[in-house]
Amino acid sequence: MNPRVVNLRELVAVQEGSITSRVLQRTPSGNLTLFAFDAGQELSEHTAPFDAWVMGLEGEGEITVGGETHTVGEGQALLLPAGVPHAVKALTPFKMLLVMFRVPA
Repeated sequence: MNPRVVNLRELVAVQEGSITSRVLQRTPSGNLTLFAFDAGQELSEHTAPFDAWVMGLEGEGEITVGGETHTVGEGQALLLPAGVPHAVKALTPFKMLLVMFRVPA
């Protein structure tokens, strides 16, 4: 991948009634994925085997981690610890960057 400046918000578009994603990089040590949610769209509660960070790019999302609800907006970030149940719901059209770290055992 060649070094260049990109506008993350422009690399993924909100589509009516759906969730879209775009993997920017996938490596043995982690993934970098953009998501765009239309308002009201959600990912149901699930767990991941690795730590991840959600970074709000546009709009607002409600993220529940271990039963505690947080609102994440533009310029804000939230840690999703490995093995802890989490869910995402878009309060408005919402774009986020998910950075997942795979740490060797």
